[in-house]
Amino acid sequence: MRLPVLFACAVALGGCSVDIGGFSFTQDSSGTRTSSVSARASTQEALLGPDGECEANASLDPSTRPLPKEIALGITECELVKLKGSRPTDVLIGESGKGQREVQVLYSEPGAREIYMFTDNRLSRINKPGQGPQG
Repeated sequence: MRLPVLFACAVALGGCSVDIGGFSFTQDSSGTRTSSVSARASTQEALLGPDGECEANASLDPSTRPLPKEIALGITECELVKLKGSRPTDVLIGESGKGQREVQVLYSEPGAREIYMFTDNRLSRINKPGQGPQG
């Protein structure tokens, strides 16, 4: 009686097998290569999104680059937003003919309008209508 039950269990479990054909505890040097993937933390600084919010980048330590004391050429998009203390009125994101990221950030306040132009996440020009471009 045990043999038919054992046989039935073996057949049932055989249908639930898992194929591990590519797995081996020994090193195969027959010329087959496997690729390995290494994970590394991104070092890219956070960028401004079309909604005026900075895209968080948890892999960067904010203490590695302290917040500048003033708005000046060379600061990042997110540093501008932090220094201004509010979200921009409008953000236009595009690409130059050279493949660089170009961003225009508009701050419109009563009596004043400022346009900040970034190339590859660095402030390259400030335009305050009535004062002419800076940079």
